[in-house]
Amino acid sequence: MVIVGGGMAGARLAQQLGARQGGPEVTVLGEEPHAAYNRVLLAEVLAGQYPPHVIALPAPPDGTVRWRGGVRVVRIDRAERRVVCDDGALVPYDALVLATGSNPVLPPFHGLFAEDGHELPRGVHAFRTMDDCLALTAAAGPGCRAVVIGGGLLGVSAARALARRGAGVVLAQQGERLMERQLDASAAALLRGHLEDLGVEVHTECRVRGLTTEPAPGSGERRVRAVELSAGFPRTGAGGGIRLDADLVVLACGVRPRTGLARAAGLEVARGIVVDDRLATGDPRIFALGDCAEHAGVVYGLAGAAQEQADVLARVLDGGPAGRDPAAPGPGPRYTGTRAVTRLTLGVPAAAGAAGPASPLDLAAFGETVPRPGDDVVELADATRGAYRKIVVRGDRLRGGILLGDLGGVGTLARTWEDDETLPGSPLLHLLTHDGGT
Repeated sequence: MVIVGGGMAGARLAQQLGARQGGPEVTVLGEEPHAAYNRVLLAEVLAGQYPPHVIALPAPPDGTVRWRGGVRVVRIDRAERRVVCDDGALVPYDALVLATGSNPVLPPFHGLFAEDGHELPRGVHAFRTMDDCLALTAAAGPGCRAVVIGGGLLGVSAARALARRGAGVVLAQQGERLMERQLDASAAALLRGHLEDLGVEVHTECRVRGLTTEPAPGSGERRVRAVELSAGFPRTGAGGGIRLDADLVVLACGVRPRTGLARAAGLEVARGIVVDDRLATGDPRIFALGDCAEHAGVVYGLAGAAQEQADVLARVLDGGPAGRDPAAPGPGPRYTGTRAVTRLTLGVPAAAGAAGPASPLDLAAFGETVPRPGDDVVELADATRGAYRKIVVRGDRLRGGILLGDLGGVGTLARTWEDDETLPGSPLLHLLTHDGGT
């Protein structure tokens, strides 16, 4: 078996298969040179909470998996059942798993790319990989002016982490509120207040027009000097727009599944690589999982979903006697989807010169947080403690929730939602107590 991608999804699958006696021979081809790591914790590395080695993922048992880092697969040869690597290597497969992840969205800002190149200016980074994290860590610190573009989960995490390193941070969000995919207006307002307490200057409903760059001394590179916001910037009413001086710019504008290999090989691609309940593509010997995969019309893009898919696929590929053909039809394990919970902790011990309190703010969101007509909604807000809880109930089922502050009941609530359990007959308010209604 060949796994293309050494991220969290590919590493989890390799670890599961490597631990099985008599399992398949596994080769992992990873584009990043680093050992596999927990991408969810990159913000903690950037904040100075953990050194990079702490977030390394468990390695497969010795001798069970061949791991090649720093190699990129450039083509799938389905007729010969092999992949072609950028170093010229030809790697044959009986089963091929695409765990290629996703790429950061790079908006078409004026000044982002030179007319004759594809390199980002010096000081401009995405925040997706360990290399991104290490570059930001080396550049950030007291006196550094950083602008984070994008107020979703990734942008909020990056802004908080840079602030904890002592940088002066501006967070620019085009939408009406922070993390608008997960939070309602009340929760987003509390989150904004917490970021501002950390020293982050937050602007919403503003559009980035472009970047101002200049030649970097002693090289042919460009470096960023400022971020330009469009005219009518709502916080100032400036008719000609506004300029934010910047030494660092973080692009946190979302991600797109990496589907180029699959598309070039003639596999079905919609938003992601289309897979069935076995996580198989239209070619029964090629599978996909993680951020690049689309199952039942959904691209999850979350670590929890990728891990569940890897666990299912490990059983699919090794679910029978040794030597079983992975393309053989028949009954077996099936993936039925994931009910994932978005988790985020804000506020860590301050770095030297960092502003703001050290107390954390925990956040969890799951399911449908916007009620439909006829739904029951229960909200508890404590402005003094900066805490907020909300659940959406439809009939006798929990359909979604938002919790900020003390997350004492999130475990029970999340399990009730994930398992689609019938709610107890007690008043709905009891679901928001510390024990989650138990």
